[in-house]
Amino acid sequence: MEPKAIIITGYGINCEVETARCFERAGSTAEVVHINDLIDGNKKLSDYQIMAIPGGFSYGDDTGSGNALANKAKNNLNEELLKFAQEDKLIIGICNGFQILTNLGLVPATDMQYGKREAVLMHNSTVRYECRWVHLKNSSEKCIWTKNIDIIHVPIAHGEGNFYTESETLNKIKANNQIAFKYVKEDGSPANGELPFNPNGAMEDIAGICDESGRIFGMMPHPERFNSFTNEDGWELKKEKLIREGKELPKEGAGLEIFKNAAKYFS
Repeated sequence: MEPKAIIITGYGINCEVETARCFERAGSTAEVVHINDLIDGNKKLSDYQIMAIPGGFSYGDDTGSGNALANKAKNNLNEELLKFAQEDKLIIGICNGFQILTNLGLVPATDMQYGKREAVLMHNSTVRYECRWVHLKNSSEKCIWTKNIDIIHVPIAHGEGNFYTESETLNKIKANNQIAFKYVKEDGSPANGELPFNPNGAMEDIAGICDESGRIFGMMPHPERFNSFTNEDGWELKKEKLIREGKELPKEGAGLEIFKNAAKYFS
């Protein structure tokens, strides 16, 4: 039976449709649900096995990235969110969704302290919105969402992706294998904070982290935007090379692997 994914949308979220489509293509059923329908009780989190908070600019990020939607969720759904996080279910937050997960304290949640805020996504070191493609390297054997991925090419589109946490928390997430993705150069070597390879100045080149269980995952880049071969930056050149080598053209984009891992978890 296919797992059911809830894609939470709200004011300013703008990636819900493609995120839902990725879950469907990867072997899950998906339903886009407005946060107000959860608050009003028209929909219940307990009916789903996967929760996704997609990208966008919730409430215009006017009070800080992800703050307003996170506060709305915490003020109205905190008990349900914490219960969902502690069960054998999966959660992903992408871009604005990652910012919301950190504000809710669902990642990194060191020592399994769900609900305690321990990290922040600050303004990019360039002090401007960055929209480009980056390379990520899987740096965790724990994260369920990143299984069987080594290096992945994905787009970013954010103004506040500069991951920061206190040194004590950083040491914990490193010791607990919670750094899921790091920004790297195309050959897989460390970005070492260098632009454009690390596009926002994130400490330790951190692009994504998970909780201690590996079930809850937040990342700044957008895997849902690389769901088809023809989504990728430079796909035309890759197409010509494959044709001249007599190889079959792929149909899927590498970003789908993240969503496939979620479906496989329940199979």
